[in-house]
Amino acid sequence: MCEANQTQVTQIFLLGFQGLYKFKLVFFVGFLLSYILVLSGNFLIITLVTTTDHLKIPMFIFLKHLALTDILLTTTVVPLMLHIILVDEGTLPFIGCIAQLYYLGIFGCVQTLLITAMSYDRYLAICNPLRYASIMNLHVCLRLVVGLWFSGTLVMSSEIIVVCQLYFCGLNYIDHFFCDYGPIVELSTSDKFYFVIQDIISSIVMIASPFAFMVITYACISLSIMRISSANGRRKAFSTCSSHLTTVCTYYGTLIIVYVIPTDYSSVNINKYMSLLYLVVTPIMNPIIYSLRNREIKRTLLHLLRR
Repeated sequence: MCEANQTQVTQIFLLGFQGLYKFKLVFFVGFLLSYILVLSGNFLIITLVTTTDHLKIPMFIFLKHLALTDILLTTTVVPLMLHIILVDEGTLPFIGCIAQLYYLGIFGCVQTLLITAMSYDRYLAICNPLRYASIMNLHVCLRLVVGLWFSGTLVMSSEIIVVCQLYFCGLNYIDHFFCDYGPIVELSTSDKFYFVIQDIISSIVMIASPFAFMVITYACISLSIMRISSANGRRKAFSTCSSHLTTVCTYYGTLIIVYVIPTDYSSVNINKYMSLLYLVVTPIMNPIIYSLRNREIKRTLLHLLRR
């Protein structure tokens, strides 16, 4: 509980990007254009997969939901960030800050699980092609997608319950442009032992385990491709998973840069700007990766443009 000389935190002040007052118009226009690119690129993928019959296969259904999580993740942060840039700081009710934290966690978890499911899909297509249609059919794919959304929501609900049990007294400002877990938990005056345990378990379940699974699947995929006798066959097999492999490298590369680099080598300000990698840059990159490197998406897009 809060002590007699402390008050319960009811609002959170976000300090945003301090020291950039002379360039705030440039930042505002740049992030606004980036947000428009995120929306248009990912909405394009959702529209193509939804309206085109030959794209209604498991790989592209996973891609459609990945595009949806990109839109939701970015929309949870960027509109508020644009407001903070214009007025130099932002204010959120404490419950609104917790809600932003919750939804960011859900969309981030579902992204990780979707990328993992896409790696399993590529594993079946290359390592077990004869049984692919029976194992990964449309019905199984849709049930898997529902399960991924449920799993991400369940894991983040358990973590946010622990956060809500912490006491927040006195300090109510964070040097960030959104409510991230680290800055928010540092404001708490409670013992953070149970939160740390919960956070470690969630990280193992939602980040480390999927990453280990993808490493194993791509090791199996690499061995299968190497067994193909012709160079043309190996090239075709690799091209079917190159887009997804690029997405995996981009996604986990940004997570490692933001959350794994030791604090001795990255200040709070650097982490703040690095957060833009997975909130803005990665959601822009995914449509570009699949538009440029996937033949089916390019063919469908060109056909749509001709019409």
